[in-house]
Amino acid sequence: MMGGKLMLHSLAVLGCSFVLSCGYAQDPTAPPAPTESKWKFDSKLAWDYLVKQVAFGTRVPGTDPQIKCRDFLLAELKKGCDDAHTQHLTHHWSFTNKDVDIYNVIGTQNWDTAKVRVVLLTHWDSRPFADGPFSKPELRTAPFPYSPIPAANDGASGTGVLLALAQALKGRLPADVGVMYLLDDGEDLGPSLEEMLLGVDYFAKHLPDPKPDYGILLDMIGNTDTRIPMEQESIKFADRILKAFYANAKAVGLEKTFPAVVGDDLEDDHLPLIQHGVPTIDLIDFQNPTWHTMDDTPEHCSQKSLEAVGIALESFLLKRPAFFP
Repeated sequence: MMGGKLMLHSLAVLGCSFVLSCGYAQDPTAPPAPTESKWKFDSKLAWDYLVKQVAFGTRVPGTDPQIKCRDFLLAELKKGCDDAHTQHLTHHWSFTNKDVDIYNVIGTQNWDTAKVRVVLLTHWDSRPFADGPFSKPELRTAPFPYSPIPAANDGASGTGVLLALAQALKGRLPADVGVMYLLDDGEDLGPSLEEMLLGVDYFAKHLPDPKPDYGILLDMIGNTDTRIPMEQESIKFADRILKAFYANAKAVGLEKTFPAVVGDDLEDDHLPLIQHGVPTIDLIDFQNPTWHTMDDTPEHCSQKSLEAVGIALESFLLKRPAFFP
């Protein structure tokens, strides 16, 4: 993703082989064990998914960690979905002058029988360059050195939430509501915007039949004390959906995480969908000093943030907001 008409996205490195050895098996900011709740979203499961993705290493297209993580995501998505599969494309990467394979991982619930269909999306790949504004100067010079980032927040956080959400919603959605989970790849490849948003752009050009009625994008939602204002392109092109989502967040006590104020204007994964007729909102906390840096690690993320986003989505989809026909 790119920042306010500069925007880019970040992603991954981290050489832990085992989750426990990484020291992040338990998030110190984790909320206390909940008492009985009508919401079934499991924030501990989402946190574990975040940690496991980072433990694979940098999920850059064309690398072994990418393939291992792809297989893991597909297996976990199958646990909550009626159907799950991969969508493959090949991109000739200017940085290496070689072709790389890119894999979207897609799962569905109630898709064929629904009257209203929602695509929930997030990217899972890792930015190959630590070129964020707060990154070390020697890693921000062009031509960019190959310095893939851990991508805990910028990639793994949204992916962890959607994997856990699929299991929370399994068998509980209204019969006329269908959900598609799109874990898109090649979002942060780069280095320039021309070689980013690759997976979602391919998906948007090859929309399923029946196609989504609207979309909700998660991006960088896992940092400590996440605040997600209303992104400006979402206001322009999906205002009705955006207002309904934020009204619901307030109704379930999550207005602190989702303040109804105007945020950044971002070139992100929602734009290809908007351009192909699927109004999509972008839920993103772009004010993040670890963006596209080597500090984008689990220790700078929060299970509480994952919980807030997960419950906001679960409650929204189960409560049948007014714009559903």
